[in-house]
Amino acid sequence: MNALEQVNALENGKGIQYLLDSAYQIFNSPIYMIDAFYNLIAFSGVPTGEPFWIELIKTGTFDMNALQLMANEDVVKTVSYSDKIVRLRHEQWKSGLISGQIFNGDNIWVGLTTMYEETPFDSQKMAAFEKLMGKISGEIHDYEYFTKQPAIFFENTINRLLDKSVQNTPVNNPQAQIMHYGLEKYLYVAVVNVTRNNILENVHHSRLEYFKSLLKTRYKSFRYAAYSDHIVMLMSSKLANFNEEPLLGNDYDLFEINNLFVGISSVFENIYDFRTHYDQAVTALKNGMNSSGGQRVFLFDNP
Repeated sequence: MNALEQVNALENGKGIQYLLDSAYQIFNSPIYMIDAFYNLIAFSGVPTGEPFWIELIKTGTFDMNALQLMANEDVVKTVSYSDKIVRLRHEQWKSGLISGQIFNGDNIWVGLTTMYEETPFDSQKMAAFEKLMGKISGEIHDYEYFTKQPAIFFENTINRLLDKSVQNTPVNNPQAQIMHYGLEKYLYVAVVNVTRNNILENVHHSRLEYFKSLLKTRYKSFRYAAYSDHIVMLMSSKLANFNEEPLLGNDYDLFEINNLFVGISSVFENIYDFRTHYDQAVTALKNGMNSSGGQRVFLFDNP
């Protein structure tokens, strides 16, 4: 059997390690899978003399040099914005890389599988590798780890961006690029107030989590975090004018019924501007609540 036929013949339900071990035998090339946090999930084979790979296996993640290199080369952006697998090469890598996306059952990006291309693959092997990506995505379709991971990743990254620690942590590197995956060009930050007077801290936390869950159910394409006393939502649109595409719908009954107020930032495109636009959304929220006139959603008014 050729490589494509062998990949097609791999059994379902045996786990990621089985698929990678089998792929190593089929392609005779080292292969690994990492999740969105750059944690090593599984690997098979070790490419001789490749320091980044050795570091990944030794520590379970990439060191800062590898992350910075991937950021500079836009590795994650190149892969995540591609519909299929991609070839990657760099002068510091002893071999070329072939990398593909892994999706969970909600069709959300949750990781990368990468194989070292020590000798160039022909079209049949490339098709076989692409088939392998589908096999792995199908394998982890309902894995709890991967169904819960995207929300955890987005919340973690949003909090780091808001804490301004992004410049000193790995999230400054290719992981920040993941925040753009699946979003439209134009971004907005929304901040939701859920507080009531004289509420206990543990009750307030529960309310934050409850309303965050409620909003997630209503607006599935947004990305969420609980930060400070607010729910933070990252929204995106094809249009630069918020009013031209009502991302929160045409009516705001949900917010009125639940006594919620929302501040919306001005439009932006660079995820590293998140903190600035969060501050705008908070300003819009505070100013609006002080003179709401019955409104529930307030847009930041650029000076």
